[in-house]
Amino acid sequence: MRIVRGRFGLRAGACWAAVFAVALLFSTAVFAETQVYLLRGWFGVFSSGMDAMAEQLQSKGIKAEAIGHLAWRGTVSKIVADRAAGKTGPLVLIGHSQGANNVIEMAQELETKKIPVDLLITLAPYLQDPVPSNVVRAMNYYQAGGWGAPLAAGKGFHGKISNIDMQGDLISTHVNIDKSDRVQADVAREVMALSRSRPAAAAAPAPAR
Repeated sequence: MRIVRGRFGLRAGACWAAVFAVALLFSTAVFAETQVYLLRGWFGVFSSGMDAMAEQLQSKGIKAEAIGHLAWRGTVSKIVADRAAGKTGPLVLIGHSQGANNVIEMAQELETKKIPVDLLITLAPYLQDPVPSNVVRAMNYYQAGGWGAPLAAGKGFHGKISNIDMQGDLISTHVNIDKSDRVQADVAREVMALSRSRPAAAAAPAPAR
């Protein structure tokens, strides 16, 4: 009987260890998932491509949300609250037109809270502020001599900025750059690469035997 009980106790212990491992894995995944916010331009009239990009990312398992640019301050508050609650996954900010200017302002506000922005993508910004030091990587799509303007580094910035001149693209304009197949493919690729480089869940410990 002692042997039977001992074996039963070992099996029960292994089961509880497995349950704990699954719970830990799920908790880690929730708190380390990539979060993407896509800001539309003025009134959202010409920024339907942002919604399309959000849906595309969602279909790949990424938590993405397209919002109006006027909601940027409230979104900053939400990000701060999420970080305070322990959510530490990669943060991506993407904006079109006025929304592009606003995602830089979002990054500036997050800088004061010491919250990093892993990836910042702007589509046709104009008269925008410099990229703050808490941004790890920034990508900007614009047309030299046409629409948009290059991004510049702010004080203390040590990340990477890629200004992508689309001057040779005769189809894309200020109002439809967010619908460009090239841009949408680039965004999806960069976000997925970031998510893979920062796994959403740590490896679960092996069940006890």
